[in-house]
Amino acid sequence: MSERIKKRVAILGSTGSIGTQTLDVINNSYCELEVELLTAYANSKLLIEQARKYKPNHVVIVKEDLYQEVRDALSDLPIKVYAGIRSVEQIVEMDSIDVVLTAMVGYAGLAPTISAIKAGKNIALANKETMVVAGELITELALEKGISIYPVDSEHSAIFQSIVGEFHNPIEKIYLTASGGPFRGKSKEFMELVTPAQALKHPNWTMGAKITIDSATLMNKGLEAIEAKWLFDLKPEQIDIIVHPQSIIHSLVQFEDGSMKAQMGLPDMRLPIQFALTYPNRVKTSFPRFDFTAYPNLSFEQADRSIFRSIDLAYAAMRKGGNMPCILNAANEVAVESFLKEKIGFLQMADMIEKVMNLVPFISKPDLDAYHRTDCEARSVAMELVSKRK
Repeated sequence: MSERIKKRVAILGSTGSIGTQTLDVINNSYCELEVELLTAYANSKLLIEQARKYKPNHVVIVKEDLYQEVRDALSDLPIKVYAGIRSVEQIVEMDSIDVVLTAMVGYAGLAPTISAIKAGKNIALANKETMVVAGELITELALEKGISIYPVDSEHSAIFQSIVGEFHNPIEKIYLTASGGPFRGKSKEFMELVTPAQALKHPNWTMGAKITIDSATLMNKGLEAIEAKWLFDLKPEQIDIIVHPQSIIHSLVQFEDGSMKAQMGLPDMRLPIQFALTYPNRVKTSFPRFDFTAYPNLSFEQADRSIFRSIDLAYAAMRKGGNMPCILNAANEVAVESFLKEKIGFLQMADMIEKVMNLVPFISKPDLDAYHRTDCEARSVAMELVSKRK
């Protein structure tokens, strides 16, 4: 039996939650995967530690004033060190990369993902904002270049796993499951006093700060609905969101005959990461196994959209199309950052996002430059709204 050729992986955002878990996966899948490129925004110390352990051929520190520190720390190793976001965009085009895992936070992941697709690289997509902001552009480009986009989000991975072998059967509906976050069932009065520390305590998942707040507001489900529209070629009315507090069923697909498929497992991001990187193979792991007796009851309920308004805002943006999801995403990134800095309250995030959506000009057929302008303008409007609250 011939030995499998290892896939050479570029990890964009290796020091974040998804990036570090991806390296855990590569440890587990040592015979399948190897690290070719690591990038980080500003966590130079962890990037250096990762580079010394995994010995990639290239590393990029985006914050350019940290370049000297990283270069000096790795000077005894044959690792090429670069700095700046333009370096990330250029290096993902290298022939030595087989698959690019995009785990950069927010809008920043868009340009490197486009560069990788243009270079013919398959994408393991953990940066949902890329599809939210420019889903039409990304899907058209992927089709043109003949590359595959493998979802890393647990919900989209669940949908993908459920339709493998069913690609010829039309989807009637999908259900994206949500844990409900730390404030499921809480009153509006309670939510008005929520602190960042409370919002960062997710009941089931360990994630970075931004996505943890998105999970608390349920904006992550709205963004996932937009992403699902593009990944699976669906209409908004074919996408539903259901709260499933145990986070065991990661999402479901309903087919035209009424039958449903679901993907189940413990809430562990390493599983969808590994599936995206090793597809179509399933590689043996030592990860914990699900025990039915530990979960005798799996429950489902509707989200309270009168409190968690982000879902309806995201659906409104999805139905409007054009640059409206880009406006939504930019406003949300500013809102989350402002909440974490205690400049606005928890419920005020949705209020601010809605105002920005009403203030920034709508463009029905944006190109990449229009997306860039929209992102900048939406952030500017959002920050101005925050400053007026002082």
